[in-house]
Amino acid sequence: MGNTKSGAVSKEILEELKLNTKFSETEIVQWYENFKRQCPTGRISKEEFQDIYSKFFPDGDAQTYAQHVFRSFDTNADGTLDFKEYIIALHMTSTGKTNKKLEWAFSLFDVDKNGYITKSEVREICTAIFKLIPRNELSALPNDENTAEKRADKLWRFIAKGDNERVA
Repeated sequence: MGNTKSGAVSKEILEELKLNTKFSETEIVQWYENFKRQCPTGRISKEEFQDIYSKFFPDGDAQTYAQHVFRSFDTNADGTLDFKEYIIALHMTSTGKTNKKLEWAFSLFDVDKNGYITKSEVREICTAIFKLIPRNELSALPNDENTAEKRADKLWRFIAKGDNERVA
């Protein structure tokens, strides 16, 4: 398997990504070329990630939610996303298996990274999500979940946990 088309992406990373995602070698190489064009340093800072995320939600405030998403993707906690973290995150949130998506969702809600989710963490993420919703669309939400607090409470009741309990 000639890797001439892989350019600057290392063979080790290419093989690991092929094993751990559904992306083909060609797709990974294309993603890498785009990544390097957008991020010549080979890393995305939290601020750059927030700027990118904000473009997807021009009518909402994406800053807080983007911080949480970034934290969940930054698996080595170095304050940046490298190409491998970026591709794994892309795969996990788009084409990944259900259990991987659930693992990611858990890491998103586990704000303090202690291995548990509390009601206050659910409320924090719901608040961040609600900031993404344009104000004129909030009125279309059902009355029992038209605020971040109501949505968080509804989720917590669905999980069937008491106020001071936590999800592991």
